[in-house]
Amino acid sequence: MLFPTVSRSCGRGRLPGTGPSPVEWTVDDAVRALLLEALPLSGPSLYEAIYRVYQEGDTAERRAVLRSLPLLDRGNRVGDLALPLVREALRANDPTLVEAALGGYAARRLDDDGYRQAILKCVFTGIPLARVEGLAERTDRELVRMLADFAQERLAAGRDVPDDIRPLLRSHPEAAAAAGLPGDLLRTADAS
Repeated sequence: MLFPTVSRSCGRGRLPGTGPSPVEWTVDDAVRALLLEALPLSGPSLYEAIYRVYQEGDTAERRAVLRSLPLLDRGNRVGDLALPLVREALRANDPTLVEAALGGYAARRLDDDGYRQAILKCVFTGIPLARVEGLAERTDRELVRMLADFAQERLAAGRDVPDDIRPLLRSHPEAAAAAGLPGDLLRTADAS
């Protein structure tokens, strides 16, 4: 009953200094996360509770559930059970849900293919990759190959390549070069 009333009661402003996350939380996100974290549940019963709140919630409530997942995963309280919520959010057309889904929980729990597809969705929808948790640790040759193919398609269509994929392309230059990308995409700004 409290979950839907949080925004009216506590506000929606930005919450400064919200820790190591690259995403700024809002006050209502934080209050909802505290409400969920306080639930005396774990395992399937915790998942059922957060699933119900997610399904019945508006976008802000869904975003808060997704942002809460790393907290709820402490001590393995929810484990892999919440992955269906992450996958559902990643299929959404709402960038705020996609971004919220790609927090620490997804960085730890999504399989490699699911994570790579999520990164491509971010690139396609314009979500800055700096807001994605775990990207440095999860970037592999296959992700770089997929991003290089994307960059090659953009170049062939006469469009710009997003700047935030360039460091990823440089992390595995052999995979990026195999796609036939121009060398200037693989050089750092200092090397030009």
